[in-house]
This record gives sequence, structure tokens and C-alpha cells, in this order.
Amino acid sequence: MSVLDIAAQNLLSPMVLFFVLGLLAALLRSDLAVPEAVAKLLSLYLLMSIGFKGGVEVNHSGFTPQLAGAIGAGVLLSFCLPFVAFGFLRVVTRLKPLDAAAVAGHYGSISAVTFAAVTGALAQFAITFEGYMPAVAAAMETPAIFAALAIARKVAPANEKADGDSHVFREVARNGSIVMLLGSFVIGLLTGARGLTMLKPFLVDPYAGFLCLFLLEMGLVAGRGLEEGRRYLTPGVLVFGLIMPLVGAAFALPLGYLLGLSVGGVAVLTTLAASASYIAVPAALRQALPLANLGIALSLSLGVTFPFNLLIGIPIYISAAKWVVG
Repeated sequence: MSVLDIAAQNLLSPMVLFFVLGLLAALLRSDLAVPEAVAKLLSLYLLMSIGFKGGVEVNHSGFTPQLAGAIGAGVLLSFCLPFVAFGFLRVVTRLKPLDAAAVAGHYGSISAVTFAAVTGALAQFAITFEGYMPAVAAAMETPAIFAALAIARKVAPANEKADGDSHVFREVARNGSIVMLLGSFVIGLLTGARGLTMLKPFLVDPYAGFLCLFLLEMGLVAGRGLEEGRRYLTPGVLVFGLIMPLVGAAFALPLGYLLGLSVGGVAVLTTLAASASYIAVPAALRQALPLANLGIALSLSLGVTFPFNLLIGIPIYISAAKWVVG
């Protein structure tokens, strides 16, 4: 199956089409809306389902050196990519150093919704992936935050330096996405196949429908973000938001191959490296870098990079994984 075939199937999948519906509704200023409480519930459901199924898979296969290697590779990518992103930003944009450091941190961390989208796409193409990838995703949430702080300390003026690290650790540790993803992973690990049998009607069968509804909400949010943040989206910033995902993917693709991951595993790791956070990182940097303009990072990660990955990037990453793994 060629990249065009994968792209065509992905673009015509219900998940992507519901995202496009939400995006168009927002741009047309429709009153279509998903209640905030429902959106929060959908997010928790997706994280719970992904984490639980990953834990069940590790319960079945056991802890392996490959699992440890994949987590180590994820941590390495998350910490190193912000330095690459910062250098890229300084070349193609005129952002202040502190703002560039904040944006760079978003592009080292991951988007849990993009993770859900790529796993949904792989299921559509009947491509399996290693069950421990949710643990890799959780491990990739936080190193980028500390890379961003290190960059900020290096480049920002004295009156704009980052606050202490202790509250950042607490903010990250309490982040709901991480708690739910890791907690569900541990519960799936402890209960195994018996737990999956009990929860299959809730966590497995309705997954695609809930993902469609959540991506409708994400389309609405992305459309509103583009409207509100377009003043930040200069040509250089737009170039970064569209090219940086491919840069992150280019770093992750050979790592996944060297780790011996399957086609699906390489595709997931590549997609994680190509994604950008808009939940965990803003929450942490809002306190750690209070003088940084986080509106730039959020407009980029949610309004530019997320739609790019969902509509174009994921088919490229899956096709690249198929080509590399063979």
C-alpha cells in the first residue's frame, strides 16, 4: 500500500472527517459545541482505554529489554528535540529567546490525542504495535519541560529566568493525562486478560466512536485557536509548525528501527516524536516561565501541527515505518 493509498484511506476515515467537521464549524462560527464536561470525559476515556490495553499487553508479553530500550529512546527524544527545535526557531523566526524556549518545549513533549489518532489509524489498517507504547508515551511527556527550562536559563535575560524546579516536578506529577495514562497502564498490567475480558464492552468496542466525538471537539478547539492566535502565525512560525514534525519524525524513525520495533511500533514512536504538547507542557511552563508568551506555542501546536499530523503526517509516518521495517 503506497503513501497515497494510506493518505486517502486516512483522510476518508470517520475520525479525520469528524475532525474536519469540527474545524469547519469553528471557522464558520457555528454554534456547534461539545460541553466541556463531556470533552473532559472523552479525554479520560481515551487515555484509560489506551493505557489499560497497553498494560494488558505487557502482562501477556512480560518486561523485555526492548521495552526498556523503547522507553529510553523516548526519553532521549523528548529531551533532545527541544534543543533542535530552538535552533530551528532562531533561524526561521524572530521570536524572543524566552518565547522560542517555551515553544521548543512543546515540540519535545507529546500529544496524547495524536497518539490516540495514530493508534486508531493503525487499527483501521490492521497494523499491530507493541503494547507497551503507552508507557513510552507517558515517559515522553516530561523530559522536554526540563530541556525548555535549561534553554531558558541559558538564553533568557536575568529578569526572565525560570522559576525553581520543585513546583514544576509537582505540576508534572499531578498532570491528569499522565496520571490516567500511567494508572490505567498499571491496572491493565495487574489484571491482564481477565480485566480486559471484563472491560472489553466498555474500553474496546466503543473506542472508535468516542474517538470520533473527541476529534470533533478537537476540530472545534483547533479552529477557534487559529482564529484567536493568527496574529502569532507569521510565515516563519508557520514554516516551523509544518516542518518540525517531520524533523522529529526523522530522528525517531531510525531509533525505532534500531530497537527492532514492528511497523506499528515504529509508526507510533515516529508519530510521538512528531507531535507537540498542548496540555502538559503549557500547564508546567505557565508557572515555570511566567513571562513567556504561551499563546504562540498553543497556536502552533494545536492550530498548525496537530491538524498537519492528523491529515497528512500520520500517513507519512506509517508509510515510512513500512518502508524502513520492510
